[in-house]
Amino acid sequence: MPVTPCAELLSAAFATGRALPAFNVITLEHAQAVVAAAEAAHAPVVLQVSQNAVAHHGGRLAPLAAALTALAAASPASLALHLDHVTDGELLRAAPAAGFGSVMFDASRLPYDENVKATAEAVRFGHAHGLLVESELGRIGGKAGDAHAPGVRTDPAEAAAYVAATGVDALAVAVGSAHAMVRRTAALDHPLIARLAATTGVPLVLHGSSGVPDEELRRAVTAGMTKINIGTALNVALTRAVRAELDRAPRAVDPRPYLAAGRSAMREAAERLIRVLR
Repeated sequence: MPVTPCAELLSAAFATGRALPAFNVITLEHAQAVVAAAEAAHAPVVLQVSQNAVAHHGGRLAPLAAALTALAAASPASLALHLDHVTDGELLRAAPAAGFGSVMFDASRLPYDENVKATAEAVRFGHAHGLLVESELGRIGGKAGDAHAPGVRTDPAEAAAYVAATGVDALAVAVGSAHAMVRRTAALDHPLIARLAATTGVPLVLHGSSGVPDEELRRAVTAGMTKINIGTALNVALTRAVRAELDRAPRAVDPRPYLAAGRSAMREAAERLIRVLR
């Protein structure tokens, strides 16, 4: 079916207290794996492309977007396209024409006032062009650096003020997870999630979900988390499968067997997580 607007999937999940899984895809194999998992689980899913992934593809958004759009068109699953962790204004402006229905605009490393100004401008552009805009605070409580560094937490009052000042449609919050975790050891602050859900009034987004155990993910959704971002878990599955296949056939030069093994492993990982979040 055609690409489903992310706003439609996110609002439905938010209204019913359910999770919306969002997977970061880098290669065509990533995307094929996620689409197959969504079909098998009969679940709506977001296909996310980060600014770093666009850079990996030579800085060209359109070819990757065209491939994802074609995959969605050929699938019975409800699939949305989301541009993730965008800091570049040109890339933000390219999103609507490329078929993306939402963007995570990332001004989180700016001081609070500058973050608010930049994000509000991104929201004005996004809403004028049919984009749902997600963002994150960043320098929370006067602390500089990554909003998902260990020990950093989003303040509910500050989050509510940020949402009101910027007009963002969804907010990524710091509640105990971290980006690029390869071990599932993160413990989330579930009472904080509940307070953030109550004070912000918008869907909350959990970044760094690959490092969060299953039961913690389920509890986070119950507490009020809506969009669950997953990336590293796919990369771990892909890399492990490719290494095993190359160890099995060290003289192989045809990439198809090890890419197929990696795609299959990512599909299994994605489907398992989708079912965890049901």
